[in-house]
This record gives sequence, structure tokens and C-alpha cells, in this order.
Amino acid sequence: MDRTVIAYVIYLVVSIGLTVWVARTLSRNGRIFLSDVLHGNEKLADAVNHLLVVGFYLVNLGFVALYLSDDDTITDTRGIFEALSTKLGVVLLVLGVMHLGNVWVLNKIRRRGMMEREQVPPVPPQGWAAPTAGV
Repeated sequence: MDRTVIAYVIYLVVSIGLTVWVARTLSRNGRIFLSDVLHGNEKLADAVNHLLVVGFYLVNLGFVALYLSDDDTITDTRGIFEALSTKLGVVLLVLGVMHLGNVWVLNKIRRRGMMEREQVPPVPPQGWAAPTAGV
């Protein structure tokens, strides 16, 4: 079997495995966060969580597929490791950036919701003011 094909297979197995692991971790732990962001609305939190996971899979697996091809032919074992380290390193960076982007957006939404909850309602009227003459 060609060494380039071996590198492709290893790259796909590891990249897809990492994507699935990160998505499951984000889904499991992000649900609690989303429930807080959405003021305890569990159904909405589950729906948003599922949509985020689907989007995460689409973006990351699409990137993995696009980044698969390589113009260089791998001729030795060292070449396999070098190609894999570059490709997997980029995939890990993309996964990390996607994760941090999701957390940043959700944290902004959460903060906005917390500010709305902490606002003091307006003071009720103390009485009526008589209209002034000539106005």
C-alpha cells in the first residue's frame, strides 16, 4: 500500500475521532451552560445544543475533507509523521478556534440575559401632579 494512502487513512481516522470526541464533550457540558443562558428553558436548550453540534460537525468534517489532499508524495515513514503532524495540528487548531468562538458568543448572550434579570423594575408612581396653568 502506498505511504500517502496510509497517511490519509490515519489522518481521517484521527481527525474524525477527535471531532466526534470534542463534539460529544461540548454537547454534554454545553447543555448545562445553554440552560442557564436560556433561563432554564430545557427544550430550547436541547434544541440549540443539537443545532450547535450539527453545525460543529459540518464545519469541522468539511474542513477535514478539504484539507485531506496533499501535493507531496510521501516516500518514507518520517514523511508520514511530518504530514500527519501538520495536518492534525491544523485540525486541532480549527477545533479549538471553533470551540472558543462558540463559548465567546454564548457567554455574550448569557451576560446580556444576566443584565436583564438584574435590572430593577421602575418605581411605581407616587401620586398625580396637577397640571400647570398655561401649558
